[in-house]
Amino acid sequence: MKDKVLHKQALLFTIINYAGTAIGIISALFIYPLDLGFSGTIKFIDNLSQLLYPVMVLGASHALIKFYPALNEEKRRQLFNYSMLSIIVISCFVFGGIILYDLLGNFKNIDLVYFAFPVAISLAFVDLFRKQAQDLQRLAVPTLFEKIIPKVVLPVLFILLLNHVLGIYESLLFYVISYVLIFVFTGWYLFKYFKPGYNYRFKTLFGEISRKDYFRYSLFSFAGSLGSVLAFRIDGLIIYNMISEEANGVFGNAVTLASAMQVPAIGLFALYAPIISNFLKNESFKELQVKYREIARLLFFIGALLYSCILLGVEDLFMMLPTRNELMQMAPIIYISGFSVLLNMATGFNTEIITYSKYYRFNMIAITSLIAVNIPLNLFVVYYTNWGIVGIAWASFISVTLFNIAKLLFIYKKFRLLPFDRGFAKMALIFGVSCLVIYYMPGTSSHFFNLVYKVGLSLVINVFVVHKLKLVVSLNQFTNKLFSRFTGKV
Repeated sequence: MKDKVLHKQALLFTIINYAGTAIGIISALFIYPLDLGFSGTIKFIDNLSQLLYPVMVLGASHALIKFYPALNEEKRRQLFNYSMLSIIVISCFVFGGIILYDLLGNFKNIDLVYFAFPVAISLAFVDLFRKQAQDLQRLAVPTLFEKIIPKVVLPVLFILLLNHVLGIYESLLFYVISYVLIFVFTGWYLFKYFKPGYNYRFKTLFGEISRKDYFRYSLFSFAGSLGSVLAFRIDGLIIYNMISEEANGVFGNAVTLASAMQVPAIGLFALYAPIISNFLKNESFKELQVKYREIARLLFFIGALLYSCILLGVEDLFMMLPTRNELMQMAPIIYISGFSVLLNMATGFNTEIITYSKYYRFNMIAITSLIAVNIPLNLFVVYYTNWGIVGIAWASFISVTLFNIAKLLFIYKKFRLLPFDRGFAKMALIFGVSCLVIYYMPGTSSHFFNLVYKVGLSLVINVFVVHKLKLVVSLNQFTNKLFSRFTGKV
């Protein structure tokens, strides 16, 4: 019964993520390019809130998951209450710091920080509530609130702004309110199934778990979370402040479109995380190697299939849309960011292997190194070149590639595991050659015809050859099952 509930939640989680991604793609193609300045401002507020909320959480949500299994029901409720209280207290200090900075500093976008603050508080509590819902195996509905509400509200606000129904600040206010509603709805749903009570005497709680261990783990988790934000979100802050809000809108929308490639990877990583942890715990390295390569090949196949479609069809697709001029500015960023996502998918679950091993601290070292490379590269592009956002995209690509290489080398050194083999190389060659040949095939004056025949040809050739050579186990299993269903053969 427990497995049935878990699989149902996993299925709903996947469907919701795909639905949110689909809404985001449609908005990025048809709505956000109509006002790139406002789009860039929203991206800036989003990046600021993503930077602030890990400080407010300070690792409490991760600590909830870490120490939850060792406690009885009463102590679990105490731990949850302690986590909520710590977020409230830290948020007050953060708000005080913002006011002090406002009084002493001369930051031209300080008004946007005040918009980002309530979004960050909402995200902090939603993160905690989501972790508690995960323990209760009721993650689907909180994910629905978190992934769908902003994706629906934001395009509506764009339309109202473009039609002069709302001004910029009114639109930003409603954007903030949407996150407050996510916080309220998620809390309402969680407290239907979980009653934390009003026990705020935490002395007995830290009699059960070590206060020192709790704070050490929380601070480590906080450092990792903040490091990830600095590593992967810093480009949006730099572009907005040092180039322009319009450029930030172009860059942010392009990254959104490219990031859609990795949705299948998110689901697979979540599904296989307990399996990886179990392999490492039992030191089943042969089984881990098999699964490591199998999933890396599957993700590379999916990513390469999607990236080939992007390379061969995105410009024809953009030329067919009313926002073609704005969208064409995104094309180079999509190519670079999409290739970065593809390489990330190709390395499989290297982050999970490190995280669930005794060498988990290396993740923080790797992220710190990524920050040390990414920020100087971004600043170099801004101050010493005229490459603009294309240069920023290349800087991020170089940083993330080095980040993944470092993790691969570390895993090989400690476990003698690699996600690559001859089959992987064959598949890379197939995709590379087919994409190159189809790209240089003659086109027509019809963008629609070019899109259909080039993308369609790429899909047919790559799927057929990979299936014929049996390079991806899951693909052959799926196609064989589909064939037997149509033919009636078992």
